[in-house]
Order: sequence, then C-alpha cells, then structure tokens
Amino acid sequence: MDGGILGSILFATVVAGTPLIIVALGQLVAEKSGVLNLGAEGMMAMGAIAGFAVTLHSGNPYLGVLAGMAAGAAMAFLFAIVVLTLMGNQVASGLALSILGVGLSAFIGKPYEADILPAVPAIRIPLLADIPVIGQALFAQQSLVYFSWLLFAAIFWFLYRSRPGLVLRAVGESPTSAHAIGYHVIRIRYLATVFGGAMAGVGGAFLSVFYTPLWVEGMVAGRGWIAIALVVFATWRPFRVLVGAYLFGGVLVAQLFVQGSGLEINIPSQFLSALPYLATIVVLVIISRDLNTVRLNAPVSLGQPFRPEA
Repeated sequence: MDGGILGSILFATVVAGTPLIIVALGQLVAEKSGVLNLGAEGMMAMGAIAGFAVTLHSGNPYLGVLAGMAAGAAMAFLFAIVVLTLMGNQVASGLALSILGVGLSAFIGKPYEADILPAVPAIRIPLLADIPVIGQALFAQQSLVYFSWLLFAAIFWFLYRSRPGLVLRAVGESPTSAHAIGYHVIRIRYLATVFGGAMAGVGGAFLSVFYTPLWVEGMVAGRGWIAIALVVFATWRPFRVLVGAYLFGGVLVAQLFVQGSGLEINIPSQFLSALPYLATIVVLVIISRDLNTVRLNAPVSLGQPFRPEA
C-alpha cells in the first residue's frame, strides 16, 4: 500500500471519527453528572436537519452548526424536564427521545431531500499539511475536525483540572452528599444534559453540512448508538473516547474501502456494511466481562433519579 492510499484512508478515518468524538464527549459529560440519555440518535437527527435547513437558506455553514446545536440542546432540555423534574425513567425516556427525533427529523426533512449544499472547504495549516502521509489527514481538515480536538482538550481540563468539573463528578458519584454540602444537583444535571444534547446536535450538523453534505432520511445511521456505546467502551475517560472514535471510524472506512476497491472477495456487501455495528457489540461484550474496570470508572449514580429533600 503506497503512501497516497494510506494517507487517504487516514484522512477518511479522521473525518468519520469526528462526529463520534463530538457526540460521545457530550454524552460523557452528561453521564458524569449521573444522567443516562439514550436519545443521542434522535438528537443527532434533529441537529442534522436543523443544520442542513439553516445552511441551505442562509448560505453559512456555521450558522447551520449553531442551529444544529440549538436543536440538539432543545431535545435534551425536553428530556431533562421529563427525567429530572418529572422524575421519569431515564432509559425509557431516552429511547422515546431517540424515536421522536428520528421520526420528527424525517418529517421536517421531506422538502429538503432533493437539495445539495456546496462543500465546505478545508482549512490547510501551512508546512504541517505537507508532511507525508499524516499531513493531509491531520492538518488539512475541515474546521469541525479541529473543533473536536479542542473539545477533547477542554473537557479533559474541565473534568480533571477545574473545580466545576470536580463538582460535576461529585454529583455523579453521590448526589445526596453533593446536595448536603450545598450544591444544586438538579441544576448541574440540567446543564450537563443540555450540553450533551448540544454536542449531539453539532455531530448531526457535521454529517449533513460538512460530511455529506446533503439531507437523507436515516443518514445518522446508528452513529448515535455507537457514540453511547463508545462512552462505555472508553470507561468514561475522555482520551479513550478519542481513541475509540477513530477505531470505529477506521472500521467504517475500511468496509467502504473494501467495497469500493474492486477486490474480488466472497463477502456479502451487507455484512461489510454491518461491520462497524458488529465491532461495537463485540467490544461491549469484551468490556462487560471486566466488571471491576467498569465499576471503577462508571458514575455511581448513573441512571438513578434524585429528588432533593426539602
């Protein structure tokens, strides 16, 4: 395999992993507060159609990203009202949110299925982009790829180097204790949940504005579920989210490369298309066998309701 092909595969892997990084990091913050939101698929779908529609009408892809962020945040806020204020079941509410988002986005997006956006140009970093093999993959990317790296650094610093991050983790570990010493647990969980939804919306907008760029019903294609699984795969650690996202992105690109390479292999294309999801299941099965690691890093109150005492 020559350097050009390898560089192209690396480039595509980075792009494919970017929405997973953004969405999974947002969900990581929400889950660190103790809130389990399984609605990432629906929030991404709403972010995708909102971002596409606003970009189409405004001509500005960054307004589209903001619209996707707002759509995802609004969906997450609705979820937060149900589970944090009305004390609804988090698992059932998250599944309902996912179904609602996927269906509503398909309804809203019907008039836009024939439209195509102009490609968003990449931002090339001088000198670094000329490095063989990795230069194009890392330093000639679209702006949201760089944003995903900044988001990773910001969340890592927030969780492990800042006082608000320590408070967030304390709320996820023991909301009763955090409430007892004066922290507003419900408010903190609201903020974390809405942030997670906003990042899911950005991930969806990346797909429809930067990655494709067009709107097709079902274009999220399970990435929201992979992002949720990725948080577990990473055992709630930001760096592992980054690595895992590129791993899954690489699997996705590999199956597309094999299908498009013209290689004569006796493997059904449907099986190759299912590889990213099969890899997700296999990884989760392997991780679930090491319960000590999962219990060590998982927020203790994850998925558990909390009602502050008067």
